[in-house]
Amino acid sequence: MGYEWLALAAASLWAISSLISVTPSRHLGAFAYSRWRMACVTLMLSVMALLNGGWSTVSWDVALVMAVSGLIGIFIGDTALFACFNRMGPRRAGLLFSCHAVFSALLGIWLFDETLLGWKLVGAVLVFAGVLTAILFGQKSQKHQIEAMTGRLGVAIILGLTAALCQSLGAIIAKPAMQTSLDPVAASAIRMATAFGAHSVLRLSGAKIARPLQPITLPILGMVALNGFLAMTVGMTLILFALQHGDVGMVALLSATTPILILPLLWLYTRHRPPGAAWLGALLAVVGTGLILGH
Repeated sequence: MGYEWLALAAASLWAISSLISVTPSRHLGAFAYSRWRMACVTLMLSVMALLNGGWSTVSWDVALVMAVSGLIGIFIGDTALFACFNRMGPRRAGLLFSCHAVFSALLGIWLFDETLLGWKLVGAVLVFAGVLTAILFGQKSQKHQIEAMTGRLGVAIILGLTAALCQSLGAIIAKPAMQTSLDPVAASAIRMATAFGAHSVLRLSGAKIARPLQPITLPILGMVALNGFLAMTVGMTLILFALQHGDVGMVALLSATTPILILPLLWLYTRHRPPGAAWLGALLAVVGTGLILGH
């Protein structure tokens, strides 16, 4: 294994950043947290694109496509994901989000006349089985506040699946543009900036849902910026290097191991071992994702 280990490092960073996001997301609320996070990440990615000359690869028609992708995949998708985080914790929310691989396969059938047979079908079944196992039978870890369920389980599940679906739609919309000479960092900056702009308009409209639950503080802002730096700036950069030099299938599989990697981190953080159903569910979801991506 060469550059593929970078994908595993990215998955580890995503697991760490999901834990970091819990406190600021619950402090600010899903909309305010997403808005501040997108502002930080937009600034980071824009500077990176400026330094590497990525903005010169962007044309207006491509920018429009990436903007639509950002509205669906990030503005709606990320906000729904953090709302799910606030209701059921990072472990279960992360597992629900892993369903994006299944949705991508289903959208491929609908839009590109692909098929969901053989190992892909087995993978889809395993993902859903893993999610159900971890959510319905992995409740023991609620001893700690970070894993506590708040509100209705059905609402949390809908939010998690909405995030996964929007992630898939956003990726499919962006795919044709990403197959050109468009710089990936600049493309990500456009998607983030569009989502931040939409959040800003919503906030300026005075919508109650966009108001922060509590005022932002310097420590909370630091956690928001750190989350964005680890997850998007460093994590996605590692994925880009891995895809450029490593085996695509192996990179996809290793980058999808976040649901498993987050379990030992939760164990260290909460001092409570996640139940067996949580480990089994995460393993099933990761194996299922690997089958979908690898065939």
